Amino acid sequence: MKLLAIDCAANLCAACVYDVAAGNELGRSVLDLGKGHAEHLMAVIDQALKAGDTGYAGLGAVAVSVGPGSFTGLRVGVSAARGLALALKIPAIGVTTLEALAAEARAVYPGRPALAALDAGREEIHAALYDADTILRYGPAVTTFAQAAAMAADNLAVLAGTAALQIAASAELVFDVGPTSATADIAIYARLAAAKGEGEKPKPLYLRGADAKPQAGFILSRREK
Repeated sequence: MKLLAIDCAANLCAACVYDVAAGNELGRSVLDLGKGHAEHLMAVIDQALKAGDTGYAGLGAVAVSVGPGSFTGLRVGVSAARGLALALKIPAIGVTTLEALAAEARAVYPGRPALAALDAGREEIHAALYDADTILRYGPAVTTFAQAAAMAADNLAVLAGTAALQIAASAELVFDVGPTSATADIAIYARLAAAKGEGEKPKPLYLRGADAKPQAGFILSRREK
């Protein structure tokens, strides 16, 4: 079976085709956009399919990063994955950015627990802890740098994600550090989705609400009848 994986959770607009039976990537396309995922995603997918010598009809599943990450990017990626799954009558599989980052860290430090953490601003981080057997032990949840550092130290965990170096600095301890990016390599999402198989339909993982709030001056009072 061939699986299409897409990721719009952070700055990258990425897609790859993965051969589940052989366990290897067939082709990919990756753009470092920052913004504008909606305008470029379908072209990126088409390029990945061409690189993998595959058409839409040859796909058996589609995987997507579900966050935490960019509020808009997650909606774009998940909507595209669910739309393709519906049109092609194949399953859509969600993979969190935190489990993907933790898996990438374990590839560098095999057999170790991994704490994946993303800087969420406001002195908060989005974090998840996976044990040496890849079982989720904490999160995904909003936590603090101090709490994350204590958790990592207690479990001798490898750190990964944009908050990794800040966690280590706040604890004044030396940790092994994996990827410090906001998302993992696209092939990691494909591999994790292939191992998961079909489950619930993917939906964006938002650990807190959007930062944008309506201005008080534009809120209309309710008219009494």
